[in-house]
Amino acid sequence: MFSVEDGLFDVSEPTPALHPAAAERVAANAPLAVRMRPRSLDEVVGQDHLLGAGSPLRRLVEGAAPASVLLYGPPGTGKTTLATLVSQAIGRRFVALSALSAGVKEVRAVIDDARRRLTRSGESTVLFIDEVHRFSKTQQDALLGAVEDRIVLLVAATTENPSFSIVSPLLSRSLVLQLHPLTDEHVRVLIRRTVEDERGLAGTLTLAEDAEDHLVRLAGGDARRALTALEAAADSAGATGAGQIDLATVEATVDKAAVRYDRAGDQHYDVISAFIKSIRGSDVDAALHYLARMIEAGEDPRFITRRLVVHASEDIGMADPTALQAAVAAAHAVQFIGMPEGRLALAQATIHLATAPKSNAVITAIDSALADVRAGAAGTVPPHLRDGHYAGATRLGNAQGYRYPHNVPEGVLAQQYPPDSLVGRDYYEPTQRGAERALADRVPKLRKAIRGD
Repeated sequence: MFSVEDGLFDVSEPTPALHPAAAERVAANAPLAVRMRPRSLDEVVGQDHLLGAGSPLRRLVEGAAPASVLLYGPPGTGKTTLATLVSQAIGRRFVALSALSAGVKEVRAVIDDARRRLTRSGESTVLFIDEVHRFSKTQQDALLGAVEDRIVLLVAATTENPSFSIVSPLLSRSLVLQLHPLTDEHVRVLIRRTVEDERGLAGTLTLAEDAEDHLVRLAGGDARRALTALEAAADSAGATGAGQIDLATVEATVDKAAVRYDRAGDQHYDVISAFIKSIRGSDVDAALHYLARMIEAGEDPRFITRRLVVHASEDIGMADPTALQAAVAAAHAVQFIGMPEGRLALAQATIHLATAPKSNAVITAIDSALADVRAGAAGTVPPHLRDGHYAGATRLGNAQGYRYPHNVPEGVLAQQYPPDSLVGRDYYEPTQRGAERALADRVPKLRKAIRGD
């Protein structure tokens, strides 16, 4: 009646016991990622922010917490693992459904059976729903009463932001627990454990250091992806009689060449430098190449967007004022949707900036102004520009004689704005490129009108 998803099972109906030898064969045939699923909280790697003593998730796994939860996070971060650990709590029946195949009928059948069991024996039911964001509003509404009355304890997993994919009534009745992508070190721990553990490769093969590094990069914080790639490489190495899984084997089996890129070393700085210089040089193709190298190597996309935002002002500025908007929008998009879809926003911003007219007038202007200030050229603010909103300001001569530009038709009038020592000092020098060409004509006219020349 219920689907088996990602190693979970339906216990609503008894299944015939397997002969021990047959059971061992079935377990041995399971994917490596399933075989290596943690058997206890002590084996869980990552998500420390959710598993502290007394935390709702730990209490749920230990059988004490009564709250329904929504586990929200990227693939391969442990959502199904934690649900499986919940199923092992004493005194609970565990039923797994997948939103990919179950409908309202299946949901109501589980709820009806859970109500009968709770009434007859006091046995509680944990209902795990994977990919719950795929449930329609009607399907989600079917859960409300049972969750509200605690007929079932709902543990739902989703890769999409629950605020947008889960109906408000169900959201308000559940704890939302966000799982973070695993760090490189977390993934590395899992890979090494798998190589040695009896459930994994049991030490039959060794893993070369550069091959391990490549697997970590390939994972992108996804434990399942790392172990799936490791299993494929181990099968290939075993078939050839090799005793070690080397980089070439990993590259061949996962059909993805290792990107020579060290996020903590020279390659990190060399590639981002080449990326920015390609954009500055208006070589859109080279810029996309370096962007692809960083994405493929697992570079933090937030780092890339920060450089794009800086570049938009440093090397484009007023020659195309929309460049900064595009870079900031890309930063927001990456944060909002994550990777791999975020690569599209990164590519769009890169193309925009690389093909935009260039000007370094913004950075030249602010750096020149900063240099004067640091050199001590910071005279007093002219009296007519000072704040005049407090008692005694008039007596001090503040704000006296200020001329309001909007009182004249042109909106610009002759008036001193800088300190006396900086009158006539020019910082911003517009270029003749792009939208800045119009400013190159306008700025001298503004200065002439303001200074009364």
